[in-house]
Amino acid sequence: MLTSKLEKEINAIWKTRDSLSSKSNKKIINTIDKTIDLIDKGKIRVAEKTKNKWKVNEWIKKAILLSFRVNEQKVISNGPGSSSWWDKVPSKFSNWKKKDFKKANFRVVPNAVVRKGTHIEENVVLMPSFINIGAYVGSETMIDTWATVGSCAQIGKKCHISGGAGIGGVLEPLQASPVIIEDNCFIGARSEVAEGVIVEEGSVLSMGVYIGASTKIVDRASGKILYGRVPKYSVVVPGSLEGKKGINLYCAVIVKTVDAKTRSKTSINDLLRN
Repeated sequence: MLTSKLEKEINAIWKTRDSLSSKSNKKIINTIDKTIDLIDKGKIRVAEKTKNKWKVNEWIKKAILLSFRVNEQKVISNGPGSSSWWDKVPSKFSNWKKKDFKKANFRVVPNAVVRKGTHIEENVVLMPSFINIGAYVGSETMIDTWATVGSCAQIGKKCHISGGAGIGGVLEPLQASPVIIEDNCFIGARSEVAEGVIVEEGSVLSMGVYIGASTKIVDRASGKILYGRVPKYSVVVPGSLEGKKGINLYCAVIVKTVDAKTRSKTSINDLLRN
């Protein structure tokens, strides 16, 4: 099925969303399931970069939201200690056998939760973490222990999302961009990137950096203040700016910018030293 045809069909179904249920026409349900399967296989993405600009494919978000309407909650088995879950979205690995894991060619450690409708590229390592529907994880990336990747978030290749870090997701509003972490980025432990922020290629966020759409991102060298975007090859640490009446408010500080060669040859700890 051509993507353009599928997009038209999903947009048409969206107009009737209030009347949908698990008892809806099988053709409608199959169209929605087909879209989720294409996301899962990496054939389509919620967001993609074209001509150096990220574009959100709203119709794919619509398909994800529609899937919640046409799928009933059901028992999901194989939990720890023979426990079960009760949800509408199955595991990505439901019914997988040894051959499926070999073909996918990534590592997934016990207790990692990956929902159907996410795409994981080859040579990824998934520690016990959570990855939500619509997310994309690029090749050779590590999602470390207790890290979360939200719905529709896009993670590039050769990234490291450290322990306990949170990458925010977004399904609504439809036009909103998800969090995007471009290639070769390092997100430090317990950091949080949310509200559609883009962390551009090669950037390093130290431990405990929190960035949302309204967070001030201050370039220490120039004093320039940015919002919603960490420029490529930035090294970022937590900081503060003096506000009214001498009260300091949180910000993220770009302490240095490096080139691609330096980034590839320098350890993370050395980059974070002033």
